[in-house]
Amino acid sequence: VKRLMISAAALMLVAAPAVQVEAWGSSGHRVIGVAAMRALPDDLPAFLRTPAAIADVGELAREPDRWKGAGQPHDRERDTAHFVDLDDQGRVYDQRGMSLNDLPRLKSEYDAALTKAGLDVNDAGYLPYAMMDAWQQLGRDFAYWRVLNAAEKRETNMERQAWYRADRIRREALILRDIGVMGHYVGDGSQPHHTSIHYNGWGDFPNPEGFTNSRQTHALFEGEFTNRVARLDAVEAAMPAANLDGFDVKARTVSYLTTTLGTVIPFYRLEKAGGFRDADPRGAAFVNERLAAGAGELRDFIVSAWTASGSASIGWPAVKVAEVEAGTADPWIAMVGED
Repeated sequence: VKRLMISAAALMLVAAPAVQVEAWGSSGHRVIGVAAMRALPDDLPAFLRTPAAIADVGELAREPDRWKGAGQPHDRERDTAHFVDLDDQGRVYDQRGMSLNDLPRLKSEYDAALTKAGLDVNDAGYLPYAMMDAWQQLGRDFAYWRVLNAAEKRETNMERQAWYRADRIRREALILRDIGVMGHYVGDGSQPHHTSIHYNGWGDFPNPEGFTNSRQTHALFEGEFTNRVARLDAVEAAMPAANLDGFDVKARTVSYLTTTLGTVIPFYRLEKAGGFRDADPRGAAFVNERLAAGAGELRDFIVSAWTASGSASIGWPAVKVAEVEAGTADPWIAMVGED
């Protein structure tokens, strides 16, 4: 199967039912990003739904993997953002760790609690915080975009209007980058191995069902098998309906990762039954459902960040987004700065 590069020129092909993608590592993240962006509702800014923006997010969804190799402390700190190793009871790493429901407010508090319990965050991972941080960042991006967009339309001073326009364009590029980064972590959260202590074979744990201990399990699943069976049309068809009522990013992150943890044993049972050999339809359905879960979650994370941005305040001195959009506040000083 030839490598699929999802670009603006390729989006017509991406939409076709026969398209296949490669390993979850690269193409899986691409397809999650593309499927999520294609599913955004019409009431979000139009620039998000252009073929170029959709393609950009597909590529930028790979970005946290492409950061690797910069050296220390960069790599050790960032590599552990991609996963959270939960035991079979849903506690971080083992019974000394907290449950996802009991995650502290801050990552620094999470690190301290793990250290106090005799655990190491480098072993445990901190994917929930990476997801929540990225959602909050996107909310800030959207809040600034709302202000820039409204101010540009109303401003009568041509120099100021030109500044607003230029800054809006810069913000749009930043938004796509930040959606891509968020999409990577949300995508990681849909992969069973990124939520479990059984991340590459069952490991040195009680194993009454005789699950594989092959150290190739993770790579073969993400690589050769996903390459054969993952399809954008199947992912889009399997995406869950939007679920945005009462969206709370921490509760939603906990629920999402808990659901993925629940797919770990089904994965190993299916692996034992040969479901990840050749192009077995059982394994294909599992792959596309997991990618669809990631795409649906990313879509909802984007939409909810947009909604939350409408009630935010930005800049200094702070101005309310809603007041700028209503034309009752001038954001110039808040945006440009007093100095």
